[in-house]
Amino acid sequence: MVQRSRVVVVGAGFAGLAATRELARSGALVTLVDRNPYATFQPLLYQVATAGMGTSDVSYPIRAYAAKWPNVRARRTALSKVLPQERRVEFEDGGALEYDYLVLATGVTTNWLKVPGAPENALPIYSLGDAAGLRRRLQHYLEDTATGRRESTHVVVVGAGATGVEMAGTLAELRRHTIPLTHPEIRADRTSVTLVERFDYVLAPYKPRLRDAAAEALRKRGVRLRLGSTVASVEPDAVVLSDGTRLPSDVTVWALGVTAPPEVASWGLEQGKGGRVTVTEALTVPGHPEIFVAGDLAGPPHAPPQLAQPAIQMGKHVGRQIAAAAKGRPVRPFAYRDPGIMATVGKAEAVLQLENGLTMRGLPAWLVWIFIHVAYLLGGRNRVSVLLNFFWRYAGPHRSRASVTQ
Repeated sequence: MVQRSRVVVVGAGFAGLAATRELARSGALVTLVDRNPYATFQPLLYQVATAGMGTSDVSYPIRAYAAKWPNVRARRTALSKVLPQERRVEFEDGGALEYDYLVLATGVTTNWLKVPGAPENALPIYSLGDAAGLRRRLQHYLEDTATGRRESTHVVVVGAGATGVEMAGTLAELRRHTIPLTHPEIRADRTSVTLVERFDYVLAPYKPRLRDAAAEALRKRGVRLRLGSTVASVEPDAVVLSDGTRLPSDVTVWALGVTAPPEVASWGLEQGKGGRVTVTEALTVPGHPEIFVAGDLAGPPHAPPQLAQPAIQMGKHVGRQIAAAAKGRPVRPFAYRDPGIMATVGKAEAVLQLENGLTMRGLPAWLVWIFIHVAYLLGGRNRVSVLLNFFWRYAGPHRSRASVTQ
């Protein structure tokens, strides 16, 4: 009998799931490990945060995912130590696993950029727990504002990348169309949405005409843009800019930058910019060809941008290279195929930029955005639920568009 390779995949994000799928099909014995019992579809977390979707709509049990293949097992725990010389990993629950190949795809975490007060007073939107916590805060503050227990519910979003733009656009639509119906006691001047960005434009990776279109769409929705502004500090009730301007902020959303989790430093692997693990062209750790890194944790110079598509492609590549290496074949360098980037601003408004230079905006781009996001969701129930939620949020009655409470 041919002995099958033992592979431990740490992280159930886009990269980890893609690697697990490829490895399962190759016949390897795979253990998928994550600190959470579910995988999260991060591109739609802003919908959870703004009460358009529930947490179950954008999550999927990793044990249900592993159950698709008889040679895959799932384990809920967090990685605490990597012992390359012994080919063993140890976990926070006290357990350990030996491996022939190891895939590190744990992802990254919020980067507070050493801004004073940001970790204490701003809310990130990187995990399912972050999104649910932000939604609860917004709902409670709106209720308190309506009943007079609070003076206002002003929101400042820091960072005008795709997440920040999508969050600001959706909040602005809720402020203009839904809150006047659901919370008629709140005057318009007691709420606001402000987007702060250090560049003079939003959506930095996009072409100027798409940036301008997105900025104009945000302004039409009532978003106050503070472009070319750097955050100096975050206070409990305000965001202070480097020029001394103090923006009132009851809820500060931090959508600016990511970095490797601090525990990565204890793994004993070489780290580069942002604490990400240094990798070779084949996405292996230098000096350890049996250890692969995929997704946002993979560092430059050989890793592509920290987006969903690159993570999926890296995961597939890693799975295929491990299958090849197990058969004695050499591993190949990773080559990223850029399918393009897209972001939505709100109802019937999105921007799309393909690798070949083709651009699209407005309703057609928005429909493409919905189709692609639904297609990449795990599980048929989630796809149906998300489609219904999109329809209800953007075509249903205004008063019920922010109805998710759990």
